Amino acid sequence: MNFNRLEYNIVEMLKEEQIKLGYQRETVRLYYPLSSVCRFLGVNLSADEMQKELAHFSDAVKERLGNVVIDHKKDRFCFMIPPEGAEYVRGQIRDDEFLVGFIEAIRKHGCTIEDLMRIFLKYSDHVRCEKREGEDFDYLIYFEDGKPDDFRYCITDEGIHLIYHRFSPEDFEEL
Repeated sequence: MNFNRLEYNIVEMLKEEQIKLGYQRETVRLYYPLSSVCRFLGVNLSADEMQKELAHFSDAVKERLGNVVIDHKKDRFCFMIPPEGAEYVRGQIRDDEFLVGFIEAIRKHGCTIEDLMRIFLKYSDHVRCEKREGEDFDYLIYFEDGKPDDFRYCITDEGIHLIYHRFSPEDFEEL
């Protein structure tokens, strides 16, 4: 089974957390619904079947993320990333100028959609921005070619500042 997509998502979630909150050498827990894990792995398994498959994931990422412990309750999976994994991700952040710049910009009051577009366009000419009507968010922005990342950024204008949610393409399609 190919675990690359799941590992990529876990690393990206940890990077986002560390950029926002700072680095801590600690165990981090990430929670995923079974449906998301299935989409990342390209399979359709029950929770118990998935738990068995994910034992192989722990072995596959041990060198980078440490001894990842995975458990589930019903259809909700918990990935416990040890401090070694947080340390590994810390080393990856310096290579992600886009995400650092995006988070620094959006956390400032007065940030506009135009400010965010300038950041996206700094990293690619293949940026798509859609104004969304009648959705839970106002704009959808992403890199059409998946570089430097393939996440879907759902931006909401709350008047005095912008907020965002970031989804994998697979999870965005399920919204």
